[in-house]
Amino acid sequence: MNFQENLAALDLEYLWHPCSQMQEHQNFPIIPIKKAQGIYLYDFNDNAYMDLISSWWVNLFGHNNAYISQQLKNQIDNLEHVLLASFSHKPIITLSQRLCQLTHMDKCFYADNGSSCIEIALKMSYHAHFLKNQTSRKRLFLSLSNSYHGETLGALSVGDVKLYKDTYTPLLLKNLTTPVPKNDNEIENSLNALKRLLDKHHEEICAFIAEPLLQCAGNMHIYSAKYLKQAVLLCKQKNIHIIFDEIATGFGRTGSMFAFEQCEIEPDFLCLSKGISGGYLPLSALLTRNEIYNQFYAPYEENKAFLHSHSYTGNALACACANATLDIFEKENVIEKNKALSGFIFNALQNALKPLIEQQVVSNLRHLGMVFAFEVFIQTKERLSLAVFKKALTKGLLLRPLNNTIYLMPPYIITHEEINKAITGLVEILDELKKG
Repeated sequence: MNFQENLAALDLEYLWHPCSQMQEHQNFPIIPIKKAQGIYLYDFNDNAYMDLISSWWVNLFGHNNAYISQQLKNQIDNLEHVLLASFSHKPIITLSQRLCQLTHMDKCFYADNGSSCIEIALKMSYHAHFLKNQTSRKRLFLSLSNSYHGETLGALSVGDVKLYKDTYTPLLLKNLTTPVPKNDNEIENSLNALKRLLDKHHEEICAFIAEPLLQCAGNMHIYSAKYLKQAVLLCKQKNIHIIFDEIATGFGRTGSMFAFEQCEIEPDFLCLSKGISGGYLPLSALLTRNEIYNQFYAPYEENKAFLHSHSYTGNALACACANATLDIFEKENVIEKNKALSGFIFNALQNALKPLIEQQVVSNLRHLGMVFAFEVFIQTKERLSLAVFKKALTKGLLLRPLNNTIYLMPPYIITHEEINKAITGLVEILDELKKG
């Protein structure tokens, strides 16, 4: 047993991995990673894997990015962490100012992961309505079908991906769901369904929560900005808060810095995480408006404070990485560069997958910014997502399909040469699976 195999065995003895059926790893070993550089992960046998999903959608500018790493090293020599109750630090103050200026929001409230950020938004929305009117009936939340907002109980309650939700249904909050349009032909019907729901329940609804334009865990479903804009306007007319979950879509992933910019509307609450720290350290931020903040601003004796906290809220090291990430966006004109890169990747996919599309093996090739996806229809002995994942690893590619949806969400530093190599490998995978 070599070092890699020994580590994998120890892993199975002591670790329980997320989003995994551990029994499968008895015959399919866990892969310990020794180091990473750029878009590559390296195991202890020096095998390289191209990280085409940005390590669960978090890594924007490559692993071991020289600039972010240096800013982290600078910070760690001064302050690693301090409680955020009655104390603060320069990285978080700087970051908060920058985020508010970027989003046109007013205040930042921090946590350390996306699900917690959603929980804060739900609590804050309900609490704000309660402070405004203590006889308010508003205690429900409205979300879109096919949505995903995390796996803590509140976040699961407003999600609609059954794989994650069904087992825990007895524990979840009662909430409302309205249909997301599957395509532009469904916009009118979806809006009419929303109108009917609002007519019946608007007095009970605290907030409408949505992932703008792209439902990532919902098989990378892209939906209309026109629909979202109209849905938000309908909700605002009924005194319903708007929560935008940009945990996965924020920081340039959809082609603009934030997806909501493409919808010509602004939320009351904005949830950010994943790419916020460039993929280095856990961090999330809920941004809101002074209109909300001021409802909690009162003498302590009035019992209006928002008493929610996390031990590592606003960690100084994570904030230093986040500031470094924003520096790169500013200095390197990332959004404009990504437009050209996105076009190159999509064109390469169109050309490479054309024969498979004609054979009806692949369908619905689509993209939004730096997200690319398509469905695959191949019969495999084991489930398709696992078959693709395994075969991709043999070709030095990290792919993690959602059901029969294969997607690419690469770091923004990926080169044309690396793209061509990845797509060549992808086509080989599909051809080999097709042959059985």
